[in-house]
Amino acid sequence: MKDFFVKAVPVAECAAQVADVLEHPGSVALVPTETVYGLVARVGDEAAYRKIFELKQRSEAKVLGWFVADWHSLSDYGVQLSGLPEKLAEKYCPGAITIIAPTDKGTTLGFRSPAHPLLQEILKLTGPLYQTSANLSGEPDPLDAESALAQLSGKPDIAVDGGRLPEGAQGSTVVDAAGTELHILRQGALEIEL
Repeated sequence: MKDFFVKAVPVAECAAQVADVLEHPGSVALVPTETVYGLVARVGDEAAYRKIFELKQRSEAKVLGWFVADWHSLSDYGVQLSGLPEKLAEKYCPGAITIIAPTDKGTTLGFRSPAHPLLQEILKLTGPLYQTSANLSGEPDPLDAESALAQLSGKPDIAVDGGRLPEGAQGSTVVDAAGTELHILRQGALEIEL
C-alpha cells in the first residue's frame, strides 16, 4: 500500500497513487476539489460505498453522487442526458455544479464533472467515482485535509493534501434537472441562470 498522506503535486504522480489505492476493493480516498474536500471511491465498489457512509456517519437514505471526467459517458451507465441535464452540462461542465438526471431504471443520479486538475487526472485513470463532501454529516465542509480527517469517524485509505481552500468555499450548486423544470436544491459555489 502507498503512503497514507500525499501531496497533490506533481499531479500525474499523485493521481496514479490515488488510482492505485482505489483499485483495492473497499478503498476510499480523501481528495481536494475546486469546492471543498471530498471522499471518493470507485463506482460499483459496494464495500467502499458503505465505508463512505461509515466515515461520514451519514444516513444511507441519502445516495452518493458521481464524479465523471466526461459527462457524455454517463449515457453508457443508463443516465438520460437529453433535455435539461444536457443543457446544463453543456453550459456549466466541468464546474461546481451537481446535476440530477433521470436514469433508465426510473431513479435519478446526481453527477458532477469537476474542474479540479487532480480530480480530472484521477478520473481518467479510474472512471466514474462515488463522491461526497468529507465532513461528518451535518458539520461544516472542511477546507483542508487535516480538518477533514479530524471530523471523520475513521480513516480513508489515502488522503491528499491539496493545501487550504479559500475561506468561504462552498460545495457545488445542486440542480434537479430530472423533470420538465429546473429546481435548485442547494445554492453553492456556482451561480446559474435558469
